Amino acid sequence: MNKVLLVEDDQFLSSLLKNRLIKEGLDVVPALNGNEALSLLSKDTKPDLILLDLILPGKSGFEVLEAIKSDPQSSKIPVMIISNLGQESDIQKGKDLGAVDYLIKTRVSIDFLVEKTKEFLKPKPAV
Repeated sequence: MNKVLLVEDDQFLSSLLKNRLIKEGLDVVPALNGNEALSLLSKDTKPDLILLDLILPGKSGFEVLEAIKSDPQSSKIPVMIISNLGQESDIQKGKDLGAVDYLIKTRVSIDFLVEKTKEFLKPKPAV
């Protein structure tokens, strides 16, 4: 079963997304802020994908992403940003820091987000 670390401080959205992803057969580990996410990663939570909000209490999503990518234990875990920050500079910064995708919450539905997550976790055909 694929494991997703969901880093989202909005309780309602976090709960909604978590329930939808669980219905799709995924194991979801929620974190409400950046410090909690990094703490979970340091405790052997090895997700197959991290869904990361940027505007978080404490550490920002950008700081969390930098920490994830600079740690050899977690640097290979793909991170998909889900944020309301839609500026081109934010999107570029996220991708420069190693995010595999950047979705703007106000422009995508929960269904789309769930589909994108499932699509990303599908086994890739061997080349």
